[in-house]
Amino acid sequence: MAAEPARREWTRPTAFYNHWVKYAVYLVIAFFLLWSLWDMRISVARMARGWDQAAGLLVSMIPPELTPRKRELLVEGMVESVAMAVVATVIGVVVSLPVAFMAAENVAPKPVYAAGRGLITVSRAFHELIVAIIVVKAVGFGALAGVLALSFKTIGFFAKLLAEEIEDIDAGQVDAIQATGANQLQTLLFGVVPQVLPRIVGLTIYRWDINIRHSTIVGIVGAGGIGATLLNSFDKYDYDFSLTIILAIVAVVIVGEIVSAVVRRRVQ
Repeated sequence: MAAEPARREWTRPTAFYNHWVKYAVYLVIAFFLLWSLWDMRISVARMARGWDQAAGLLVSMIPPELTPRKRELLVEGMVESVAMAVVATVIGVVVSLPVAFMAAENVAPKPVYAAGRGLITVSRAFHELIVAIIVVKAVGFGALAGVLALSFKTIGFFAKLLAEEIEDIDAGQVDAIQATGANQLQTLLFGVVPQVLPRIVGLTIYRWDINIRHSTIVGIVGAGGIGATLLNSFDKYDYDFSLTIILAIVAVVIVGEIVSAVVRRRVQ
């Protein structure tokens, strides 16, 4: 019988190696931090002026103002933001589902997998505000731009997480469906979808919660919603109304977070 090859055992690197590598990493991090602070040109005098200006802004914001006309603007902007979040979530999820299956390595051929991962990468590469600026230039100001921007960002988030969930499914259930003579579409519908359906519902609610928060931001660049109302109040130096809008945004986000948590808890 042939002799078994000798097994190589892992040995810890020497203390000299660990010592110098560790402190070299610390030195690089410290250098990068100091260089970043120097490159930003942060000065104590400027920070002092900023604190004074911030204090003046807070004083001008208090107390918050809510006249009947401003209440109407607040409600209109907030309703538009929530509507944008709902529509963008529905559109984004519908588009994300096929992209997620394309980007799952265990159910898609290599070329399709590469295309799906490419779509996800492109969607995740840009911030919502950048996408909103581009869309505003393309379709003009208003809620449509916000819906398109949020839908585009939903694809990268939703499809990526769902694709990873699909890759972690139980292969035994898929093999059992295939053993019955099912074709590829039937295998996906009856062997894959039932395993990831709870995750689909949970991710949908989670993304809706995120889109509510982001819908209040994209309006700053003209993509509709309460963000546009907030920007207008700052432009008019109407800071007490700005505080009212900020408090309303916080309240809506908290409500959305509570609803999202409750629904996810019931789904799991």
